[in-house]
This record gives sequence, structure tokens and C-alpha cells, in this order.
Amino acid sequence: MAEDQFPGWHGTTIIGVRKGDEVVVAGDGQVSLGQTVIKGSARKVRRLSPGGYDVVAGFAGSTADAFTLLERLEAKLEATPGQLQRASVELAKDWRTDKYLQKLEAMLIVTDGKELYVITGAGDVLEPEHDVAAIGSGGNFALAAARGMMDSDRDAETVARDAMAIASDICVYTNGNLTVERISK
Repeated sequence: MAEDQFPGWHGTTIIGVRKGDEVVVAGDGQVSLGQTVIKGSARKVRRLSPGGYDVVAGFAGSTADAFTLLERLEAKLEATPGQLQRASVELAKDWRTDKYLQKLEAMLIVTDGKELYVITGAGDVLEPEHDVAAIGSGGNFALAAARGMMDSDRDAETVARDAMAIASDICVYTNGNLTVERISK
């Protein structure tokens, strides 16, 4: 099959919600190839503990690429323990300038319970407005839903779960099989 005919991998919605003293990162489990669901229970949210400091990361995009980036992030965090912002910026700089890393197709949401960032291959380290970040196929649906719930009395996990439920009802590349990780300040 010619590369321009390849239907492409789709899937994943990842959301990060900071509310009160906690941050929750949630991701769905669907991986699709074209119009076919290949797997419905992929785990795209991980807890890392480099240098004894917990960090939660969720990824959208190519799994192999995301694991490469998570390994690099973990190495950066080991070199700068407890400094998520610095490690994230260093990863984004490498990702943007390294010829091998430039080809990686993934995005990350990372948090240590205090800071919440979206890291992209364009060299961006973005701190979201309104304490909500979302990436992936259904990211905009989840983002809009979560933003609409932020003024409610729901906690961060409930906002994330409810937003993901709405996204999975709208986006065909998102399912309701969630992995949820919670981290506090």
C-alpha cells in the first residue's frame, strides 16, 4: 500500500484537569486504523517517578513515538529532580532541534500536581488557561466540556471523567474505557 493511501492511525483523547489541590489526567483506550478499531483498552496515561518525584503523563499520537518521548522526559527529570518546567522545556528544545526526534508524532500532557503542561514537537511547552488541557482526536470536545464544568462543585476527577464521556459520545476515535491518574500538590 502506498504511503499516501495508508489510512493512518487515529485515536486518543487525553485531558488534564487541575482543580483545588489536585490534578487528574485521563485518557481513553481506543486505537483506530482508518475506520477500524484495533484496540479499545490501550493505556495512554502513565505515572513516572524519576528521582522520587511523581509525574503523571498522558500521550496522544504514535505509541512508539510517545514512549520515546516519555523516556527522554524521564531522563530530563532525573537530571533536574522536582523541576517539571525545566525538564519539559529541555525536552521540547531537544524535540525541536534533534533530527531524529523531529520525526516523532505525538503530544504529551504532563503534571507534577502543581504544574500542568502540554508539550508539542513544535517546541511548545504550554500551560493551559482555565486549568484544563486536552489533546488528541477528541481533545477539543473534552476541553469544551471540561471548561463548561469548571465552575461547578465537581472535583477534578469528576470533571475529567464527565468531559471524557461527552467526548466519547461525539468523537468516533474516542471510547469510554478510561485510564485515570490523580496527583496532588
